[in-house]
Amino acid sequence: MSADAATPAPAPAPAPGPHGVGRARQNAIYRPGALGIEPAVPTSTVELERRARRAMSRRAWAYVAGGAGDGATMRANREAFDRWRVVPRVLHGTTERDLRTSVLGTDLAAPLLLAPVGAAGLITDDADLKIAEGAHASGIPYVFSCQGSSPMEETAAAMRGTPFWYQLYWSTDEELVDSMIGRAEAAGAQALVVTLDTTMLGWRTQDLDLGSLPFARGIGIAQYTSDPRFMALVRERVAAAQSADGGAGLGIDPRKPLTAARAARSGVGTLLSMARSHPGATRDNLRSPEPRAAVEAFLDIYSNPGLSWDHVATLRERTSLPVLLKGVLHPDDALRALDAGVDGLIVSNHGGRQVDRSVAALDALVRVREAVGPEPTVLMDSGIRTGADVFVALALGADACLLGRPHVYGLALDGAAGVGAVIDNVVAELDLTMGLVGAGSVDAITRDLLEG
Repeated sequence: MSADAATPAPAPAPAPGPHGVGRARQNAIYRPGALGIEPAVPTSTVELERRARRAMSRRAWAYVAGGAGDGATMRANREAFDRWRVVPRVLHGTTERDLRTSVLGTDLAAPLLLAPVGAAGLITDDADLKIAEGAHASGIPYVFSCQGSSPMEETAAAMRGTPFWYQLYWSTDEELVDSMIGRAEAAGAQALVVTLDTTMLGWRTQDLDLGSLPFARGIGIAQYTSDPRFMALVRERVAAAQSADGGAGLGIDPRKPLTAARAARSGVGTLLSMARSHPGATRDNLRSPEPRAAVEAFLDIYSNPGLSWDHVATLRERTSLPVLLKGVLHPDDALRALDAGVDGLIVSNHGGRQVDRSVAALDALVRVREAVGPEPTVLMDSGIRTGADVFVALALGADACLLGRPHVYGLALDGAAGVGAVIDNVVAELDLTMGLVGAGSVDAITRDLLEG
């Protein structure tokens, strides 16, 4: 229920004090609640998903919430967490918690980063900028998606000094790979995350049943259309097509206005989406062959099915940034990656979106940490929903966790403020869990606090 317009605004909640961010977050919710104001973003993960689904289009929900096949991997990710139980300790006298940590030179206010989620433009305009604003407000780093809907330079500006990393999908064009890395360095990224498990799209049934691929509509390719190397490839494609068809260029003649009949034949919704997503004025883009050529170029080169260890071996010559490999699930791959000189691993099954009946990411984390030992940097992604989940993953060997779908649900409900609310809720629950079990720091979250 909402307070009416005459109700005075509640006094601002106090800044986190010696009792921790968990208590401060509770106060920030309970104080307005005393005036009848409920939070715009629910704290229950079940209710968060339910409301987000109502707020999102069918295409957006299918892309964000859907997984591979029948969803067995998504279920396995959650079932793996359900097999572990926290064992609280009492009379420990712990009154203060320090959630701060550092990962590969990036200082974290809490052991949490926002995971890259592609094509968030399905949900709202300027989605990546709003996610960045929410991340900044909560002081949590954001791993920019290579399939973002805003150029990385604009998203970096929206972070306003809060650290960020950049996710790289390895293109079939090596010059484009170098261009993306160079831009990430110039924009201020503090690490490079190379995603390994999406060299081709998995069998994503919810998207398939809608015939929905956002990239085919120009959504989620802003890192590419803002890249000089990619746009050079697009213009080469346009020139070749114009030469081949007598100047029409990919079937869209820039000398003729786009009539309703021609638009209907080509798919008016798709053409409008391409035009809106491409740099420049929509009206001009409707008359240009470039938006369609950009989509076709992207679909041709966006990821490299031939990605191998030989490619990874070139990274040390291509960047001075710390490099993490995302998508590692097998202990042998983890060991080989470290032998190849990478700086960190992200244990992930892409949120269950790529291979159905894959091993659960949390189960893989246990085996990877046992194989590599205590020193290497290992992060955990896939299945994280709550602060208690973060606690379990840390106890099982993760140095930090990546939060994916929930922050996008917050975006759908309340924009940048919704992203921040989801982050704050997860961090608050982590802090309270630490306080209730007697862990005063991230390092104190150890396996002896779990039973499974």
